[in-house]
Amino acid sequence: MDSTTLYFRQGQSDKVYQASIQPKDQGFMVHFAYGRRGSTLTTGSKTPAPVEYQIAKGIFDKLIKEKTAKGYTPGTDAATTTPPDSPGQHSGIHCQLLNPINEPQLDQFLFNSDYWMQEKLDGRRMLISKDGDQITGINRLGFPTAVPEAIVRDAAKYPRNFLLDGEAVGDTFHVFDLLTIGPEDMRHLAFSVRYLRMRDMLNAFDHPHIREVRVFFPPQTAGWFQQFKNEGKEGVVFKHKDAPYTPGRPNSGGDQLKYKFYETASLIVSKVNDQRSVSLILFEGDKIRPAGNVTIPPNHDIPEPGTVIECRYLYAFKESGSIYQSVYLGARADIRAKECTTAQLKYKAEVPATA
Repeated sequence: MDSTTLYFRQGQSDKVYQASIQPKDQGFMVHFAYGRRGSTLTTGSKTPAPVEYQIAKGIFDKLIKEKTAKGYTPGTDAATTTPPDSPGQHSGIHCQLLNPINEPQLDQFLFNSDYWMQEKLDGRRMLISKDGDQITGINRLGFPTAVPEAIVRDAAKYPRNFLLDGEAVGDTFHVFDLLTIGPEDMRHLAFSVRYLRMRDMLNAFDHPHIREVRVFFPPQTAGWFQQFKNEGKEGVVFKHKDAPYTPGRPNSGGDQLKYKFYETASLIVSKVNDQRSVSLILFEGDKIRPAGNVTIPPNHDIPEPGTVIECRYLYAFKESGSIYQSVYLGARADIRAKECTTAQLKYKAEVPATA
């Protein structure tokens, strides 16, 4: 089938765009993937349902023409990405989402032998399923997503079926949990059991692009926590050693929680400003609140209004809701707009009034 990889390199920009025509049922689909070279690419489809080949070819040719007009050129050195078979069809698999803790709560986890700590990676949440020869990526919403070819090759080496949970950073999958192996569903078992089985599984084959996320427990937890913080890592996760894998997010608390060393939030682009800046909004109940602006770096495409993006920030101002010292991290197709609420924000501490 038709397939093209294009790249664009100018100044700090180093981007990849892939397009392909793939057979589906009685027709054909036009898939695409794009992003920074070496990153986990954002994927989608230009055809919501299979179409005749001539129609697919017309869509494909128009897409390539539009990209080459913008300065993209053909190249074979970009990493290839496997498109999902059914990008719009839910997988039926839901990942576990964690509630945050704040600094005053840290000691009850850092020095508690019932809780095991793992590094929180700054990547894209992904589950990887192996079913026979089929390797499928699943995003945090439960929909199929593209998997970098290097990860696909490694996953295919393991002889049994599996379902792993982790974070994709570039062409490396950092795995932190094992949900199924062969015919066995592990989700009801304790995290300690799942982790040790995962480690045994990874020790059984060669996988340079699949890496175990180590666990730490007292007395080593506090030292590694400080090291991760000093190195500028994103944060850590605390998991009760006896906790099962529970899909979704608890209304509050839970047996598995996260702590970030810096603040991030998912926001909605409301409009594009001058000088590569975009305005941001958040929901507060049924109201829309402004959340300030963020500058888009030259190596990123400017997101269109309505796009959900991720930003790092120092704190938010209570009066205006605007985030301070915002840094653009990228678009988030795996986060729904309704999740972009003011409840995410950490506000600047108020200085007590003095007499």
